[in-house]
Amino acid sequence: MPMNIRPLILCGGSGTRLWPLSRDTMPKQFIALNGERSLFQQTVLRVTEGTSYGRPVIVTAKAHRYEVERQLDAIAAEATILLEPEGRDSGPAILAGCLHLADESRDALALVLACDHHIGRPDAFHRSIREAEAIARDRYIVTFGMKPSAPATGYGYIEMGDTLSSYVAKVKRFVEKPDAGTAASYIAAGFLWNSGNFLVLPDVVVSEYERLDIDSFRAVSSAYHHATGAGRSRLLASTYGAAVRRSIDYAVMEKTSLAAVLPTDWDWSDVGTWDAVWAIGKGDADGNVIDGDVETLASSNCLVRSKGILTSLVGTKDLVVIVEQDAVMVADRRSSSSVKTLVENLTKRGAREASAHAREYRPWGWFEIRDAGETFKVKRLGVYPGGRLSLQKHHHRAEHWVVVTGTGKVTVDDQVMILTPNQHAAIPLGAVHRLENPGNTLLEIIEVQNGTYLGEDDIVRFEDVYDRVILDAAE
Repeated sequence: MPMNIRPLILCGGSGTRLWPLSRDTMPKQFIALNGERSLFQQTVLRVTEGTSYGRPVIVTAKAHRYEVERQLDAIAAEATILLEPEGRDSGPAILAGCLHLADESRDALALVLACDHHIGRPDAFHRSIREAEAIARDRYIVTFGMKPSAPATGYGYIEMGDTLSSYVAKVKRFVEKPDAGTAASYIAAGFLWNSGNFLVLPDVVVSEYERLDIDSFRAVSSAYHHATGAGRSRLLASTYGAAVRRSIDYAVMEKTSLAAVLPTDWDWSDVGTWDAVWAIGKGDADGNVIDGDVETLASSNCLVRSKGILTSLVGTKDLVVIVEQDAVMVADRRSSSSVKTLVENLTKRGAREASAHAREYRPWGWFEIRDAGETFKVKRLGVYPGGRLSLQKHHHRAEHWVVVTGTGKVTVDDQVMILTPNQHAAIPLGAVHRLENPGNTLLEIIEVQNGTYLGEDDIVRFEDVYDRVILDAAE
């Protein structure tokens, strides 16, 4: 593939329809749903491994910076990362990415991709990009329309207009998610699913955004040109928040005269519901897609994922059963699109589980609270290879660390020690301390806190390799 095509990968969203596995603190794009790699990693590999596309640009939330970097490192992939100070939907994100690409090369096309889609036919994916290239260079925005396999109500549709080439037609109109009857009529009329992925010259997006929404253009342009940071990650400036929260479809595609569409079949899914996860999974002889410690009997066509708890199904069919440490969800597989409404209801009642996992993620790894009382708290911590907690002290609590797996480097005042499984360190109240993982495997420890006050704001940070200002929990 030519080097003058640059992937622009959008890595936002919270994936609430895949609750309780996907939540704000660790959304679906970073989770392995159909194999060992996350959807994000699969997307990056699709345009880096064995291809000649240029260096990808990834636009993601500031909160997800370190997870994006960690997952890129895990697959040995290089990319430039633009960090949003706050989410403004796909329109501003794509505009920021196109501003960056236009700065780097006026000739390179932007291949705009969602980071959380399943593509079962990568050969068709790459072929359609070659087929779209010439029309994209003629300053059209070429979107990839998927040939429908069913009258789906969860996708937008595209009606084709006049042909532009052997492969590409103008877009006559975009239509929003229809009801079942309307979807069936669209398919009969030859409409395509709107995949939300497209190929375009970056300056076309920039000029169309400037023409159609000048205020948002100015906000994003200022945020891009005043971005801070060096190396692989740059944080867009706060003016970004003044851009209108709007998808690229509403902001540009439904208004421009430059929209074109290439019909294709990538065996594509946006993996937007548990039913879609079941559809792309590898089922057993009874059609059950299983992950974790699960036993089924006289059950068929179920999706079951269990994290650490033996889960059994007897005499059931077409169910989704998701078991997390802090939440269990059971749903009819065909009604799984309603999970988003369930999460909205949980949010209204103030349930923490609606947005946060029991396992909280940090740049250095993660932690879970396993038990707590008035004067004690027990945590399990996992520190990634190379991860370092901040150098810190506490005024009101002492801590005790026991290594479970891996190797830990522990600093306590002037003493530095290397701990292996079944070894421990005491952190007296007021001691300056740090935990690091010098090894190449995950370090896990059990932390026991004792003190008169165990709030996460009892922390004085002296040094932090992740340049955090807000005092995060469990450090």
